Amino acid sequence: MATEVKRLYRSRDDRVIGGVCGGLGKYLAMDPTVVRLIFVLLALAGGPGLLAYLILLIVVPEEPLAPPAPPAPTA
Repeated sequence: MATEVKRLYRSRDDRVIGGVCGGLGKYLAMDPTVVRLIFVLLALAGGPGLLAYLILLIVVPEEPLAPPAPPAPTA
């Protein structure tokens, strides 16, 4: 029985700066805008949001590229 492991990646599609909030939003099944607002509020509350974002930007790998689609058959 194969089960897919849920992995945290930085988003390639839903990114504003580094894709951290987009990746967290996808991982937590949340709207990335809510995650961005949380990071901004934490940054304004004394800085832990900015530090956490920078650490995640360095540590979390970027989402792997999807394999290219096979060419369509020609008639």
